[in-house]
Amino acid sequence: MRSLHQHAWQVSISQAIAIQEKLRYALICEDDFASINTVAGLDVSFDRQHSLARAAVVLLRFPTFERLESVVETQTVCFPYIPGLLSFREAPVLLAALSRLKSIPDLLFCDGQGFAHPRRFGLACHVGVLSGLPTIGVAKSRLLGEYHSLSEARGAYAYLLDKGEVIGAALRTREGGKPVFVSIGHRVSLSSAIELTLQCTLAYRLPDPIRQAHLLASRPGD
Repeated sequence: MRSLHQHAWQVSISQAIAIQEKLRYALICEDDFASINTVAGLDVSFDRQHSLARAAVVLLRFPTFERLESVVETQTVCFPYIPGLLSFREAPVLLAALSRLKSIPDLLFCDGQGFAHPRRFGLACHVGVLSGLPTIGVAKSRLLGEYHSLSEARGAYAYLLDKGEVIGAALRTREGGKPVFVSIGHRVSLSSAIELTLQCTLAYRLPDPIRQAHLLASRPGD
């Protein structure tokens, strides 16, 4: 998982924005993956002071969702909380955890935005480009964009639009439940991202890889 796009993380706000704008052009927004046999979920939690970030990566067999491996990594936070630049807080520890897996996942699910971002380069894009792995962003809330109403049925979706551009989709993963917001991370088309998110969502609102990573990241002492 070596990338040609490594960069410093302790940078100024203007430098961080410039990095996002530069790396955006490395995105592959179409399907560029072979068969998917394993999927990994990634999530980050913070301590009460928000000075320590705890990342969890859970590797599952697909489509049985048997847990194969999990990693927890803790690092000191090196970037302030700034909307639109959250990947500079979360990506370093996520990539460190990901690098400790014994097996390389075929697909990553990030708890956060991907292309549905003001500069079209959210956390899922950042992790995808730097890891080189196919990545999907699934967020619990909408960062920007508008969408038309969608039916209550599981699998219903509506494209998320920002200034006329399709940046993602609102997807209902449970009948009558709140939608999640799916967007391209890297090397996966939006249509495949929607389909794969549904395939990986079992009894809950969030895809199972993300849900398992969230539970592990939120569990102190592991």
